[in-house]
Amino acid sequence: MPPIELPYFLAVPQSSSPWPGVVVIHEGGGISPQLLRLCQRLAGEGFAAIAPDLFFRNGGTEAADFATLIGALRPEQVLADVEAAADTLGGLGAARIGVTGFCMGGRYTWHTAVHGEGFAAAVGFYGSGIADELSTPRCPTLLFFGGQDPYITPAEIERVAAHHPDTIVYPDADHGFMRDGSASFHAESAADAWTRTLAFFGDHLR
Repeated sequence: MPPIELPYFLAVPQSSSPWPGVVVIHEGGGISPQLLRLCQRLAGEGFAAIAPDLFFRNGGTEAADFATLIGALRPEQVLADVEAAADTLGGLGAARIGVTGFCMGGRYTWHTAVHGEGFAAAVGFYGSGIADELSTPRCPTLLFFGGQDPYITPAEIERVAAHHPDTIVYPDADHGFMRDGSASFHAESAADAWTRTLAFFGDHLR
């Protein structure tokens, strides 16, 4: 396909800038209505939110099966796209910028916190593979996992938590517990994680 600029969904507060900004990294399934709702919720709380489509080089969300699309990603390219999305927020007037993500996006949130430049905070949700990239984040970082996650073993979560104390595990939550409208949604855990996320970003981005 012909080259295009990084496509993204953007939601900004009604108030005048500068606002704090958040880059939102999508799940392995790509850009979804639920992800866009979450961006709108962040904007409603006073954060400019941008969700880049990391699959755009291979046709975008649903252009192929998710395993193919994920397999085509390169960590250095993803990091460059996340930083480009942050630059877009900065150009719109965002003063301090954080990053959050879910599933695949949770893993890349951690990768961004460890390797990225210019981020003031990171919040990652149920990112598989973080235990294989244990390092020291460059910014304050909060991680969430579900204790009933079939894709991330308890041993992996324990390794992450032992290395990174700012890790919260909800014993009754599944993978995707923040995904409202799905079978994996866990309302109690999602509500608590949302409150903690807003407080964390409020402390570090405002």
